[in-house]
Amino acid sequence: MIALITGASSGFGRAIALKFAEHGWDVIITGRRKEKLEELEHIILDTYETKVYSLCFDVRDRKQVKIELDALPHFWKEIDVLVNNAGLASGMSAIYDGDIDDWEKMIDTNVKGLLYVSRTILPWMIERKRGHVINIGSTAGKDAYAYGNVYCGSKFAVDAITKSMRIDLLPHGIKVTAVNPGAAETEFSLVRFKGDAEKAKSIYKGFDPLQANDIADVVWFAASRPPHVNLNDIVMTPLAQANSVYINKK
Repeated sequence: MIALITGASSGFGRAIALKFAEHGWDVIITGRRKEKLEELEHIILDTYETKVYSLCFDVRDRKQVKIELDALPHFWKEIDVLVNNAGLASGMSAIYDGDIDDWEKMIDTNVKGLLYVSRTILPWMIERKRGHVINIGSTAGKDAYAYGNVYCGSKFAVDAITKSMRIDLLPHGIKVTAVNPGAAETEFSLVRFKGDAEKAKSIYKGFDPLQANDIADVVWFAASRPPHVNLNDIVMTPLAQANSVYINKK
């Protein structure tokens, strides 16, 4: 069995790749940071009796996505699970003060990147009449929040694309799942706040946030259900969080 995980160099993607390897799956890991991918590749090979194939590319680059994935050896193209994990938030401001470069980065990564990767891999799954796509969304794709505008919009788009994808792939026997995490302590806020570690850390003060392994556990659970079972839409939050707006901080 083979799983391809985008954005595997850190956070959710790294934890998901390790989780699948732990269960004996071969994994294809993709990301922009070659050194991080190489580090993860070595950990998997040294720890588990499984194969790993790493691809260094940016999901925002349509041509590069196509070239790198099409160049996979035939064996590696028999992907059973695609985890569209690559995504980010960039900046946090009112819509009238937003940085358009931040907007483009979020839309290109969270929406178009997911589409580019899916468009390349889905025909392979259709030809084999089996497969499973797991899109990593967010509670921000369920409830908008102040200063989240374009990030929320990109995750609402992931939610809609996932629902439509499930309908389009229904005749082909391909599963489609959305996993929508709430507040999770990874590099997410560090990226959002452009490397401001103090500001990023303050987001998680006063409550116990989700960790990357929590998301990996749920993704694995969804992927390991019997063939006749599909988990359509999973929303998960820390205990202190009701939705994308309300968090009980102490």
